[in-house]
Amino acid sequence: MNCRRCGTPLEKPGDYCLTCNTANSDAVVAEFTEERAELTMLDDDAVVGETAITTRPEDDEELSGVQLRNFAGRVADEIRRKRPETVYAAGARDPLRETRAQLHHEFYRVPDGDADGDVVRWVLDRRGDRALEVVETPPREKVGGSHSTLIGDRKGRRAVRTVAEHPHVKKVVPGPIDAGGTGSRTGLRAKATRAGTNGNVRLLLRDGSSVQENRIVTTAMDRETGERVREDLNEALREADLQDG
Repeated sequence: MNCRRCGTPLEKPGDYCLTCNTANSDAVVAEFTEERAELTMLDDDAVVGETAITTRPEDDEELSGVQLRNFAGRVADEIRRKRPETVYAAGARDPLRETRAQLHHEFYRVPDGDADGDVVRWVLDRRGDRALEVVETPPREKVGGSHSTLIGDRKGRRAVRTVAEHPHVKKVVPGPIDAGGTGSRTGLRAKATRAGTNGNVRLLLRDGSSVQENRIVTTAMDRETGERVREDLNEALREADLQDG
């Protein structure tokens, strides 16, 4: 493949051209298994390249911590050389999570089961929709309202911070605490609830018999796009071990 701007041959399809400083792919789709990552490079609605990165556990059972980090590092390095605007990822959670931690790109997880086996087609269909505004406000400045107390102490604050870090969240408004809920033996659990017609969602925190509903103002413009933000938030809460499943 040659650079679309200056014609310089690229080492790999979709690579960023260092000769004329031009990106040749604006998104990367990564599909993970425990031992393999399939990368598809996109430019608008066209597939411009594909590559696979593999690894193998030393004991033929599962990757060690070092192997997992190294595997994810190779995937992250391959993505960096494309310099995409956005990364979409699906599949095995451990290598996906580790790769995400090593990148600083806008990163979205494709919800399990939503793509019906064709992750690239799901992404192409979704990218055709109007892009959501990205909020640059620091997470700590997104939290505010008349109620300042959060249940769950440190875990409650971590749940709110996890939500506030999302690029499509404008504000998190803590709500009053209801101490009359059903008791929980699992400690604090957090969940983003179904989006409203305006695209906003609620962050439900449960800790013992206490329940707190916090309003999340998003950049979504309707229920459909709000549901996409909700899916991202719940995945982030799962990755932070603040949600079951």
